[in-house]
Amino acid sequence: MNAMNPENALRDLTRRHFFSRCSMGVGSLALASLMAGRGLGATPAPKLGNPLQPKPTHFPAKAKNVIFLFMAGGPSQLDMFEHKPLLTRLNGKPIPESYTAGKRFAFMDSSHRSDLLGSRRSFKQYGQSGKWVSDLLPYTAGIVDDLTLVTTCKTDLFNHAPAKLFMNAGSGVFGRPSMGSWVTYGLGSECDDLPGFVVLQSGPRGPRGGAVLWGSGILPTTYQGVPLRNQGDPIVNLSTPKSISPGQQRQLVDAVRDLNMKRLVETGDDEIHTRINAYEMAYRMQTSAPELMDIKEESQATLDLYGIKDAKETSFARNCLLARRLVERGVRFVQLYDTNWDHHGGPTENLEKHLPDKCRDIDQPCAALVRDLASRGLLKDTIVIWGGEFGRTPMGEVRESTGRNHHIDAFTMWFAGGGFKPGLTYGATDEFGFGAVENPAHVHDIHATILHQLGLDHKQLFVRSQGLDFRLTGVEEARVIRELLV
Repeated sequence: MNAMNPENALRDLTRRHFFSRCSMGVGSLALASLMAGRGLGATPAPKLGNPLQPKPTHFPAKAKNVIFLFMAGGPSQLDMFEHKPLLTRLNGKPIPESYTAGKRFAFMDSSHRSDLLGSRRSFKQYGQSGKWVSDLLPYTAGIVDDLTLVTTCKTDLFNHAPAKLFMNAGSGVFGRPSMGSWVTYGLGSECDDLPGFVVLQSGPRGPRGGAVLWGSGILPTTYQGVPLRNQGDPIVNLSTPKSISPGQQRQLVDAVRDLNMKRLVETGDDEIHTRINAYEMAYRMQTSAPELMDIKEESQATLDLYGIKDAKETSFARNCLLARRLVERGVRFVQLYDTNWDHHGGPTENLEKHLPDKCRDIDQPCAALVRDLASRGLLKDTIVIWGGEFGRTPMGEVRESTGRNHHIDAFTMWFAGGGFKPGLTYGATDEFGFGAVENPAHVHDIHATILHQLGLDHKQLFVRSQGLDFRLTGVEEARVIRELLV
């Protein structure tokens, strides 16, 4: 075989490979320029540009951070916030067919029922705003004048995983960015040593749907949520092995970064930029994350406010305190998932025993979070959101014990801080709480309103993928609910 002609070999190379392999070529010059411009040619610890650096808003913002308290499973608004005396009086009677005709439910066949189920809870009006709250939420009752209550929330999907996706990502289709990802994509983060979007979980299991609920979808994975654990390392394998010195670790991180930078210049792949920043963030988090999770510096009065009895125990209360500590440090979006709110009736999730148990878990910490943020001057800049993927029906279910079905036509969420109007109750439902008779609030409208308070126009916040422009609020018309805002 004849030796390959060097000229033919050079011609056969792609331009990209030529530029990357030529030691004095454009690729190497570009890499050298990038490294010099960003301080990568010097030691110690060169830094890359941060894709999460703060970005300008579309217009002046009323809020800077979000804490979303997500009650996974669908909390029963009719046993917590919606006082319906007629529903109680007609307990056990069939609901008029006009309400259910043409409607679909997750579980409402011959083995279940369509009889009305009145709440067994007692309701009272609280505060100057006179909001109705049941005896399940005594601490929440004490902050009603700080809350914006929306009783007419409406969603499109009635099964848990797709409904959670819809509430979090504006679509029930896998692969769409979550709200926290959109917010960090649009605004960046004001924290250099923690992720811009953090997820905290409590309850006996994770939420149905899993990690896609805080995924970045078609956005770079820089913007996905990062779950922090309450036990052991906040992130698995975050700690350095004892056999590795800090200097050795820094050398390894620098070497991997330089190799990734070379590949980034060759390919222009955003995910390589994400990988570089992930290594640097993990390095910084070896110090910042354990400090964040160690709440022993908090006063006993603060622990008592949240109802934390054991500072090391994983709980929703501890996660609420951590949420405050995260926004104090500039983290943009914090989401708490608390599971087992699916009270159909049965051995583990019913209205008689398990709903009161769940309310005891979350009532005091939610109220404490709002009060704590306010006392530190953080509430005006932070939107606190409480809600689930949907609500529960006015009809009961025939199971081992008492429960309600999934309901998408009217359910309750509340908001505090961030320019939402305190003391307001928005919307009204019919005498059974089945549907809105005044001011419905679709999930896409709620998303548009949250983005608006953060200084983001939901129509301008989009990314093009596969020839389409994707937005959190989808392609159908969504509106900012200005009546909710100061």
